[in-house]
Amino acid sequence: MFSSRRNTRDSHRNLERRFGVVSSILPQLYDILFVCVGIQTNSVVVSVEEAVMPLVRAARPLPKASSLISNGSFEVLSPRAQFRRGLKYSNPASSQNSELELLLADEAPHVKDVGSERDLTDFLSDSGSDFEDTLTKGKKRTACKTPRSTPASKRTKQDIGHTLQKTSGKQNSARQTDGLMETCSLFDAVKTAKSAMQCVVDDWLDSYKQQKETGLLELINFFIRSCGCKGTVSTEMFRIMQNTEIIHKMTEEFDEESGDYPLTMIGSQWKKFRMNFCEFISVLVRQCQYSVIYDEFLMDVVISLLTGLSDSQVRAFRHTSTLAAVKMMSALVDVALNVGIHKDNNQRQYESERNKPPSKRATEKLESLLQKHKELEENQEIIQSMMNAIFKGVFVHRYRDSVPDIRSICMEEIGMWMIKYSESFLSDGYLKYVGWMLHDKQGEVRLTCLKTLQAVYSHKELSQKMELFTSRFKARLVAMTLDKEYDVAVEAVRVLTLIQQNVEDALTSEDCENVYPLVYAAHRGVASAAGEFLYEKLFHQFDLSNQNTDKESGRRSPNGHFFKLILSFFIESELHEHAAYLVDSLWDCAGHLLKDWEGMTELLLEEVADDDEGLTDKDEAALIEIMVCSMKQAVEVHPPIGRAVGKKALTAKERKMKQDDKSRLTNHLILVLPQLLAKYSADAEKVTSLLQALHYFDLDVYCTGRLEKYLDLLLKQICDIVEKHTELDVLDACARAFYILCNEEYTFYNRANVARSQLVDLFVDKLSQDVEELLQGWCPDEAEVYSVAATMKRIAAFHNVHDLTKWELFDPFYHLLKKEIETGDLPEQIMVPALKFVHFDMVWKLSQVSTSTPAMEKILELKKQLKLFCGVCQSCLSAVHMSVRDQAFILLSDVLLIFSHQMVNGDCSFLEPLVLKPEPSLESELASFIMDYVFVDLEEEEADGASEDEAAKIGALHKRRSFLAGFCKLVIYNVLDLNAATDIFKNYMKYYNDYGDIIKETLSKARQIDKVQCAKTLVLSLQQLFTELIVDMDPFEAQSTPAFTDIRDLARRFALTFGLDPLKHREPIVMLHKDGIKFAFKKPHPRGPRYPPLNLPFLEILSEFSFKLLKQDKSILLNYLEKMRSSQLAFDQTELWVAFSTYRNSLKGTPDEETMSLLSGKASTVRRRKGPMSSAKRRKPDVSNAGSDVTWTSGKLKTPPLTSTLLREPRKPLVQTRRQKKKQEEYEDDQPDSNRGSESDFIQSRSWLDTQAVNEQKHLSDTPTSSVKQLINNKMELLSLMEEEDVEEEREILIEDAETSDDYDEDYLGSYLPTSRRTIHTEHRCDLFDSTVLDIDEFCPSEGGNSTQQEH
Repeated sequence: MFSSRRNTRDSHRNLERRFGVVSSILPQLYDILFVCVGIQTNSVVVSVEEAVMPLVRAARPLPKASSLISNGSFEVLSPRAQFRRGLKYSNPASSQNSELELLLADEAPHVKDVGSERDLTDFLSDSGSDFEDTLTKGKKRTACKTPRSTPASKRTKQDIGHTLQKTSGKQNSARQTDGLMETCSLFDAVKTAKSAMQCVVDDWLDSYKQQKETGLLELINFFIRSCGCKGTVSTEMFRIMQNTEIIHKMTEEFDEESGDYPLTMIGSQWKKFRMNFCEFISVLVRQCQYSVIYDEFLMDVVISLLTGLSDSQVRAFRHTSTLAAVKMMSALVDVALNVGIHKDNNQRQYESERNKPPSKRATEKLESLLQKHKELEENQEIIQSMMNAIFKGVFVHRYRDSVPDIRSICMEEIGMWMIKYSESFLSDGYLKYVGWMLHDKQGEVRLTCLKTLQAVYSHKELSQKMELFTSRFKARLVAMTLDKEYDVAVEAVRVLTLIQQNVEDALTSEDCENVYPLVYAAHRGVASAAGEFLYEKLFHQFDLSNQNTDKESGRRSPNGHFFKLILSFFIESELHEHAAYLVDSLWDCAGHLLKDWEGMTELLLEEVADDDEGLTDKDEAALIEIMVCSMKQAVEVHPPIGRAVGKKALTAKERKMKQDDKSRLTNHLILVLPQLLAKYSADAEKVTSLLQALHYFDLDVYCTGRLEKYLDLLLKQICDIVEKHTELDVLDACARAFYILCNEEYTFYNRANVARSQLVDLFVDKLSQDVEELLQGWCPDEAEVYSVAATMKRIAAFHNVHDLTKWELFDPFYHLLKKEIETGDLPEQIMVPALKFVHFDMVWKLSQVSTSTPAMEKILELKKQLKLFCGVCQSCLSAVHMSVRDQAFILLSDVLLIFSHQMVNGDCSFLEPLVLKPEPSLESELASFIMDYVFVDLEEEEADGASEDEAAKIGALHKRRSFLAGFCKLVIYNVLDLNAATDIFKNYMKYYNDYGDIIKETLSKARQIDKVQCAKTLVLSLQQLFTELIVDMDPFEAQSTPAFTDIRDLARRFALTFGLDPLKHREPIVMLHKDGIKFAFKKPHPRGPRYPPLNLPFLEILSEFSFKLLKQDKSILLNYLEKMRSSQLAFDQTELWVAFSTYRNSLKGTPDEETMSLLSGKASTVRRRKGPMSSAKRRKPDVSNAGSDVTWTSGKLKTPPLTSTLLREPRKPLVQTRRQKKKQEEYEDDQPDSNRGSESDFIQSRSWLDTQAVNEQKHLSDTPTSSVKQLINNKMELLSLMEEEDVEEEREILIEDAETSDDYDEDYLGSYLPTSRRTIHTEHRCDLFDSTVLDIDEFCPSEGGNSTQQEH
């Protein structure tokens, strides 16, 4: 259909040009021509086509046209055949000069010239066409339209339908029927997009100009089909029904098996359809902008249809029609801009012509320009009325729709209108909608609003018009920088950056201080955006303006002022200690400045005069740290720890830049690094940072560049630093620097190795003499102790990085440790480095024997040394000095893990003799250390060190967490038995804030090792707590104590860690109950068997695990419980047996509960399986009149016709008991994110199901089966006959009320809709920019709620 029309497009346009004069005289020729051909008629001619078609049939063809007729034989064709043959034979070249001759022929044989009739029909029906003259290729295309003097009156869709019904004849009906058979052609053309959208629109316009009703029906059905509806609007429906009736009829044609529709379907084809759909609407309006949109028919009907669809209960209708309407609005904005441009041009032409002298002034041209001006004004008014209709009929209602995507569409398009047509839309009346939706609960809507504002604020001239909006919503924008959605936070910071750039004095210093800390955020996107804001605020204005100032003051670095600003921010803000995060935040916007290593080193080496202000000590330390971090960022091209977003392959450009940066910093730093080390050799912090630069050098430059002398200077400076300092960080940095330089791959390896050996020899000689004197009973003074400890620290630090086993220092250090254990004479300054050295020595020896199959003598020797070291460390666990005790525990836990049974995995079976198995005494020592020095009460800690500051407390907590993590690793890797974790698990609740994450992970890993043993360990920890509780009190009185309640809470927390699948943990749970029952009856009462066992109250604790049991397991355990109780001589209902009764009742499950639980599980499974059907749920109708004794069967009910897409859920109770809240919070903490909330929902659903089960039993006994079925049918009928308008009103009111609620959630919106039908009167929203409105909280939701988070 579309391809054949394209073949005749040029013919139509040529005819329209050639016979434009004829169309103006046709009314005068009607009567004459009718008389000439002898046609008698009493009817009134109502259309040009009806008047001329008889003439065509009666006309005698001229010789040119007669060539189309073969051998003088003529055929009379039907209207449809005439149409098709006209498409086939119409020839622009042969018909250009024949139409007028046919029209004025004096002879009229009754023949049918298919070619001439078709061309003439097209000519008559294409008057006022939007198509432009294309006779000459490349010629400027001009629009052809008929001017009008007065605006056309608006007509309703019903009036248009009646007019069409009166003017349509048999031929029109046949052509409409043929068009309805191709209702899907336009949808398929847009969907497949095989042709350009311009061609698709032109083809449709051809059909519309031939027959408006048929073309319009095709467009209407296109919109209906685009909504996913299978129904078709027929001609009769269009003429008779109202829009609401048509929409209701189309609602019944939806596919109830799926809630998907084209805009939500998954796949590249449907994503492309959405783009094609939007493009089609834009092109359609653009092609119709010269005449068709002013015909008072097409746009009126389409806008009315889209407005009605957008108000539908069906999500597919609302979504698709809203998208179509706002895209049409955007296209109309372009049309309005074009009309405005033409109007301005016309005004200039008119003024120019009017200003000419009277002799040169053309009166006709002035009148023509004035008439054109009036026509443009009328067109502008019509376009404005269309835009107002769409905005008030669609946007105002749908910008707060329950579907987030619909709200996002509205916010996205209004931003386009503001930018394109700022004179009309960039006002407070439209900006307030964007400001309101900044409080939306859905992140995607907030993100769209911020992108809209970002596009507006990026234009400086537009930003000047938004002072009032900026002042009103500035606080909200600042708060959104802490949004829980990182993408939203990023865009919020970018909007503030644009405000800072384009709106003067809009942000106060307090507002900026809320953004500055985000440069240290964990999310790199947020940090980068905040870095750009910081750069724009503080640095950009000094980037270029201060270069000349720096040069004039004698500084050679052009970026000196920038470095001082960044140092000032880094030091004075006191936000973070690590410059790497600040450098990474500024890297995207100020990376070229941070790579100015020449300028940084110049500032560091600069000699400042007495009267000149230079860098302070803090400035120098911070600048060195920033310089080293920038080197790392440039060479590694990777964000710091915590900001990694996954491995990303570098592009060729990035790899080249990385290599260039590394080469440039190496060539410069190799020369100046010895000077920097010499200048700051006395400062441990600065030296440690400077030595890190060696990790980013291209060390081959030392040889290729013949810079060996700088290598010698560097080695000399490192040796001097080692001799000067005893701090562990400095010594470790020097040792790692030697490790980098002592690589055998480099040609300068010998130089570095010689320097290292000489340094170690120096320390070993000195240490050997000191150790020998100490073993002989030498009592050193304080200075001598410091000297010996410093030497041992240096050797231990180097032994951590370098293999020093060839110096054979194990025996001297071990004898020194043994002497201290025996006598206790050695100070702790010597003991700690000695323990470290012995530990490093054994690890290096293990590395040596692991590389190749060693001799058995070496393995046995290492095993002997290992036992000696473990004995020393075990003795040090009870040492007096805290540092010795802590170091012994850390080294012992590491050694046990390194030399565990996992060491022999693979091809290392020869290391079996070295496997170290801890003895029970050692396990007991380790557990005691954890209980004594990790699980310490806060009061005791404060009593021991009341003067400690907050930083010291954090450091102490970090150290205790390290101890606990080391012990838990031994349990996880099967070095210690799972029972050793009982002391850890029983403190889970008490120390949850400090160690909860470690204990939780340990419990998870232990369950992976052995589920049953882990369950037994949990119940064992509860038994230990219960035993400790009843030591000093009667066990039956302990049930009322807070400590007993804490044990029950711990048991409940343990039960929640088993997850939701009872089959997965069936055996562990049963064994847990069995051990608990044995423990409860294990200890008889001292008064005799007539009294309950002393541990019987433990059953009340055990009852917290009963809900995890299956029904059959409950029966087995109940029998086992009765068997254990049968050994007792008596049983009564006194308080002593309350725990027994509680536990027994927890094992008894009623049949009704089991049945309802099963039904609930099946129903939830069906809902999860059918997923998309949730979008088509209905609200429950008011069935109070149907009777109170209604029983719902467990069978699956048939889904009623689709009338609503709101998501319905059962109404949640507004008030929860304290215990329910506590259970829900505890469960959410112990379950993965994907399962959160499921357990609490399950418990609440069980309570409702229990009530329903009781009612069901009661009603089933009283209600006959037939009446039950009748009531169900009544309910189904009410569901299918539900009114749409009431639900829409209720939903809109609910959305409006929810916008002011902190608990508003779109997913649960439908659960609060009322079930009864009633009239609800809406209240108008307060105008944001009303002078009486002073507080934003009066009309906007709370800025808190779920949309922000306090930290990243």
